[in-house]
Amino acid sequence: MIAMVLLSCAGTRPAHLGLNDGRLAPCPSSPNCVCSDDPAGDHFVEPLAFKGEAEAAWQAAKQAVEAMPRTEVVESEPGYLHAECRSALLGFVDDLELRLHAAEGTIGVRSASRLGWSDMGVNRRRVEALREELAARGVLRGG
Repeated sequence: MIAMVLLSCAGTRPAHLGLNDGRLAPCPSSPNCVCSDDPAGDHFVEPLAFKGEAEAAWQAAKQAVEAMPRTEVVESEPGYLHAECRSALLGFVDDLELRLHAAEGTIGVRSASRLGWSDMGVNRRRVEALREELAARGVLRGG
């Protein structure tokens, strides 16, 4: 019974995840998503602007995501990462994606809920917590 409840909170992995012409998918109209590749108003979040070598910044970002509580990396390839982040109480799944733009010195980020309308700011806070972690590791410009 508990397993069925938890599985129903996971939702189906969206088909539009991944890179399309080197960009992360834009957010839907619901307010439960943020994306650095989506300049549309309230959904926009600044990309992670790193200093130093791109590969070192990418490895630090991957390690920071792997260390996040209740987070599992489900896809990792050069320049792209997809992780599933589960909520503590009911196990709702959010999709966290990173993409490396070495030439720009940035890591693009997208975090979106699979289910529901509002996330009460969870996805934006997740991205900002990742930003703070990378700043604490000395990876980000100005951080």
